[in-house]
Amino acid sequence: MTVTIVVIAASFAVGLLANRLLSRRMLGDEAEPLTVKDLTGPLQTLAVLVLAFVLVMAADSFGAAEEAARNEAAAVEQMFEVAEFVPEGVRERPQAVAVCYARSVIHQEWPTMKDGHHSPVPDEWANQFGASLKPLRNTTEFPMLLAADDDRSKARRDRLSQSTPAIPDVMYWFMLVTLALTVIAVAFILPTRRAGAEIATLAVFTALLTASLLVIHDVDRPYRGVINVDSVSMSVTLDDIAKDFVATYGAGKVPCDEQGLPA
Repeated sequence: MTVTIVVIAASFAVGLLANRLLSRRMLGDEAEPLTVKDLTGPLQTLAVLVLAFVLVMAADSFGAAEEAARNEAAAVEQMFEVAEFVPEGVRERPQAVAVCYARSVIHQEWPTMKDGHHSPVPDEWANQFGASLKPLRNTTEFPMLLAADDDRSKARRDRLSQSTPAIPDVMYWFMLVTLALTVIAVAFILPTRRAGAEIATLAVFTALLTASLLVIHDVDRPYRGVINVDSVSMSVTLDDIAKDFVATYGAGKVPCDEQGLPA
């Protein structure tokens, strides 16, 4: 970082020095100097590049959050369905725990992700699911249950990792300053008289930049923004597996309440 700052600062100083000492000698007195208008072009290009780069980062983070939520829900459903084929005396426990895990993710963990945190309740049910697999070591379904649980664990880690912004604060502030300077520079070169159309265009341009920043800020927080990743995938899974479990064993056999907390 230090090298970058030193090189750029030195380039700026050398350029100004060359301008003072050599420019007039080489180009002559009649050479037309650069104006502020000439310099706004590169600044606008930089602003667009920074905006596009950050927008891609935010979109990737949002997409990863959506994918993780879908994968986790699919893994939980797989856990429940594979457990359907284990011997009757030991299938109830892993299926019951799968139902409680889904409830705890929806009602306990999803709200905490808005602040970048996680809930310990799904951890408890995940541990209990692992414990429920011990009597199944010698069954043909055991490897499939273990693989489904591994998929669930990985998807959950991915989901939680997306609860914090992917764009560093420094990058966001750099983008904000760059866009602000661009607006100032464009406003500076507007005609001073009869500039109604130009001012209106700049106002629209500024509004679009502001909207872009707000969208980026929102999308980069996929669990708490206006544009957010909700728990619909896990909710669909919960509806399916809870209905099957209650139909087979009865509602009283579920070891948790509707919020996923231990009963």
